[in-house]
Amino acid sequence: MGAGRPATPEPDPAAVIRHIDAAVLMRVNRIAGYTVTEHYAVFRGKDETHPVAEMTVKTTYRRQTGKSYQVLSAGGSALVRRLGLVPLLEDEQKINLPGNVEHAWIDSANYEMKLKPGTQILNGHVCLELAIHPKRKAPNLVEGSLWVDAKDYTIARLEGVASKAPSVFAGVTHMMREYDDVDGLAMATHARAESNTFLYGRTVVTIDYTGYHIDVTPGN
Repeated sequence: MGAGRPATPEPDPAAVIRHIDAAVLMRVNRIAGYTVTEHYAVFRGKDETHPVAEMTVKTTYRRQTGKSYQVLSAGGSALVRRLGLVPLLEDEQKINLPGNVEHAWIDSANYEMKLKPGTQILNGHVCLELAIHPKRKAPNLVEGSLWVDAKDYTIARLEGVASKAPSVFAGVTHMMREYDDVDGLAMATHARAESNTFLYGRTVVTIDYTGYHIDVTPGN
């Protein structure tokens, strides 16, 4: 009887985390700036087909200054946009300011990480999954799972629960963000957040990212 195919050894967890940190830092150093079109849609109750409010914005990111937004179109409830989407954009601006943005990086400085066994296929990529636990509580930090490409350790997907409610009116917020390769860099392509609020009940916000134009730092 012939010998069976040898099992693929499990990667060293500490080495995987070091590689993730290196991939995050490489991405930060390479991106001098970018523009992207973001489409926001807000759904209420069980209906995820007909948004109650929508907004399309052109987002510009510059490493030295952070993010700025230009509203291209808006529709649906003006009240929902004003109370829901505008604060969301304002929070993103604050998070991405120089001096703040590093506290949002998905790395071992901000998260405890534990490698799970095996691999999974996401969007055609072989990925490793890690359980992640934020080292502090913040609305933009997620307790849940992180998937990274098994070859280059770039982020493929993030999913879990916000470690802190975005407001006193919001309950548990489930968050998901998917990434794909854009010009050799892992960039967000789709995001979803679901929460139950004191005033509005079940609310789902989706974001789709298209038309990236990335400025790469010379020499990186």
